[in-house]
Amino acid sequence: MTNIFKQIYIRTSGYSYTNMGRLFLRLFVGVMLMQFGLRQWLHFDDASLIFPSSLGMDPATSMTVMIIIEILCSFFIMIGFCTRLMVIPPFIAMILAEHYLLGKTAEASYLISWSQPGYLPIMFMGIYFFILLVGPGKISVDYFLSLHFIHSDNQSESELEEV
Repeated sequence: MTNIFKQIYIRTSGYSYTNMGRLFLRLFVGVMLMQFGLRQWLHFDDASLIFPSSLGMDPATSMTVMIIIEILCSFFIMIGFCTRLMVIPPFIAMILAEHYLLGKTAEASYLISWSQPGYLPIMFMGIYFFILLVGPGKISVDYFLSLHFIHSDNQSESELEEV
């Protein structure tokens, strides 16, 4: 009986599926942000009237830039192409969204409850920062392009592991 528990424990704690985890996280955050962009695109006329202006742009231009970031960057993150580069624009957009949300309310940030939208940009920033640190993983276009470049230069795949 103890052998069964040992085997179960070893199987559940010793094995790691990091590349599948990175793929899931990329797909999850990509779909979550892309659905915001698609909703804004579908309701552009109504939403652009209430969308805040940022970085010196008028509300319609700010919203257009945000929609492009939300859809295009999300797509590239999901397929894993230029992943570390593609998380930077949404990360900055989430910083601006958080600044707008906290600046709009008179409450201090520690008084925001979990059900208010102030935590959503912070959650996205955390996920994007994690992806920026760990990279896209081996189930991505980035990895396959890296393999192609390494093989075309007649180098070994161990070169890729050092990166």
